[in-house]
Amino acid sequence: MSLNGKHALITGSSRGIGRGIALMLADKGVKVAINYYQNEAAANDTLAKVKERGSHGFLIQADVSRPDDISRMFEKVRDEFGRLDIFVSNARTDLPTFYQKPLEITPEQWDMAMNSQAKAFLLGAREAARLMNDEGRVIAITYSPGGRTGSWQPWVAMGSAKAALDSLVRYFAVALAPRRITVNGVSPGGVFGPPNVVEGGVLRSLPQDVQDATRAWHEGGWTPMRRLGTPEDIGNAVTLLCMEEAGFITGQIIHVDGGASIMDTVFPLEIQQG
Repeated sequence: MSLNGKHALITGSSRGIGRGIALMLADKGVKVAINYYQNEAAANDTLAKVKERGSHGFLIQADVSRPDDISRMFEKVRDEFGRLDIFVSNARTDLPTFYQKPLEITPEQWDMAMNSQAKAFLLGAREAARLMNDEGRVIAITYSPGGRTGSWQPWVAMGSAKAALDSLVRYFAVALAPRRITVNGVSPGGVFGPPNVVEGGVLRSLPQDVQDATRAWHEGGWTPMRRLGTPEDIGNAVTLLCMEEAGFITGQIIHVDGGASIMDTVFPLEIQQG
């Protein structure tokens, strides 16, 4: 089914994964509301590339950790588009605002992670549903390993927030199913955009030695496809979930990680691969 003429709002779409999603949807003729927090130049660059693909859109500055900003964001979508067909909750607060170990994290850092993920999705999905006709699409960009593991200690707040996000996907899927609005999550593996400001991404914000070690780990076989993901990989998965043919898929967390989530961490890689 063609998505041409549909209307989408993607939070945090000025760069990184959100940008990849915006451009993939624009390729299909979707009009895109591009949300950004601070980087207006990156947002304008994304909008320009949306228009290069023959689609249209507009920018919305909003901090999704603030309920008033969320309400204002959806009011602008209503004024500009009149309706909404696709809502992608993608925005994530910057690393320094939450990145701290369990015994050291402050209540303010914890709240920032939760507010930018679970609360932002709760409020955003409710606002989106009011603007949607039947058969809309609501998608959360989550990170399921963060809620299942505990080894990445400074990720405790965001991991817990992503776990709450996974749970909210299921609750909203049930709540909106009578209207045939599907609600799903996409859980990326390691995603590495090109090394520039526009692409960004959590891995690019880590020290260079951490980036290099992460790339070597995945390319060495812990991701079976032996590469890190790209924003385009995530954009392709979101686009598939937006299709009419995906209308019976709801309440699911789709892992888009080249197989990383199915690896067994108990045995060394050389043993697993025989």
